[in-house]
Amino acid sequence: MTDTMPHAPAPAPDEVMDDSAFVLAHGGDWNDVASEVARLQEERIVISMGPQHPSTHGVLRLVLELDGEYVKETRVGLGFLHTGIEKTMEARSWNQAVTMVSRCDYVASMCNELTYCLAVDKLLGITDQIPERAQIIRVLIAELARVSSHLVALGSLGNELGGTTLMTVTFRGREYILNFFEAVTGQRMNNAFIRPGGVAHDIPDEAIDQLIADWDKIMLSIDDLDDLLTENPIFRGRCEGVGVLDLSACMALGLTGPILRSTGYPYDLRKVAPYSGYENYEFDVCTEDSCDVMGRYLVRLHEMRQSMRIVAQALAKLRATPGPIMVPDLRIAMPGQVTVGPDGQGQAPDHVKHILSDSMEGLIHHFKLVTEGFHVPPGQVFAQTEHPKGVQGVLAVSDGGTHPYRVHVRDAAFNNLQSLAAQTEGGTISDVIVCVASVDPVMGGVDR
Repeated sequence: MTDTMPHAPAPAPDEVMDDSAFVLAHGGDWNDVASEVARLQEERIVISMGPQHPSTHGVLRLVLELDGEYVKETRVGLGFLHTGIEKTMEARSWNQAVTMVSRCDYVASMCNELTYCLAVDKLLGITDQIPERAQIIRVLIAELARVSSHLVALGSLGNELGGTTLMTVTFRGREYILNFFEAVTGQRMNNAFIRPGGVAHDIPDEAIDQLIADWDKIMLSIDDLDDLLTENPIFRGRCEGVGVLDLSACMALGLTGPILRSTGYPYDLRKVAPYSGYENYEFDVCTEDSCDVMGRYLVRLHEMRQSMRIVAQALAKLRATPGPIMVPDLRIAMPGQVTVGPDGQGQAPDHVKHILSDSMEGLIHHFKLVTEGFHVPPGQVFAQTEHPKGVQGVLAVSDGGTHPYRVHVRDAAFNNLQSLAAQTEGGTISDVIVCVASVDPVMGGVDR
């Protein structure tokens, strides 16, 4: 028995203390505690996996209640990487906001840009005016970003199961894709290349030549991944029957992407509700019916080959489709065509000479467009795309000004993470690692 008086000042010598000033704490006898544990025949412990853990794909925290090595309860803790991206976009112009949304899921930043720009295009009423060449470039870039994202997901899955070689194999292929992005945009990540009305500039011929030269190397990484994992008995033993979520569970939890397609349901927005001209490409929606981690791995593996199939068609269309890469409306498009110089940036010299030497009006318009941005009619729209993680949506609200009134991103990985309890409870703690990797969360997009 212990007498305590929390936060109470010491009484004066002549002061009489009231019994109500004390808190009486009783400690249970250890024999009673041990007897209760023996009666229940279980001993549970609670551990915190993360938020800094090599298998949490970022600053994700999982609170696990364990009975021995078996998981009895899983709670997902989010918000450790919250950067206020959506709020920050309200203080940026519509064009500048592209650089913000690009930093959500930074592993597939081009796909984020596409979803956002589709929403702004819809607000501007120019969805049907996007030049065909710009649409082809958008598809080309988005599919390469899908391959890059899946390579990171599957390389991380293999690495966390103890196969470091898998990480080196997949990142080798990803490097060639990032080299192409760098040749096109001047940056390897956070590119801000896809813009409302089209794309920032055309793809240089040298970048296309570089992609074609590296084609077989990218495909080799996919094939090596297939050879190393698909029939590997250790890998299959760790993935088959683990993290099972059937179609009804996916529908109840709002899960999309490879997790949903691993149940055999062929839901892919590129087929169901085509955008950016996807109806003009031939590709298959990849599905499996195992509903487990192995099925999600196979879906991503096959999707990479289908994405490269789309890329090949897009390259052929580019050669046959000359033309502008931005809507002609100068109230939206930058007045000059941007060209990539040796430093990865630059602007057409003829245009710079024109606005600085010949046209005061052109200079004023260029200055206002860059500093203030364009006005977007008031309204509210929702656009969605098939992101590598699943269905990504963007709600964009305009009050008629040059800045977004509100932008909200529906990140697929945020919804998919809600399934971890259903996937892991009843399994072992080692299965938790596999299940998190199969969800493929990128916390920059989850927390925003």
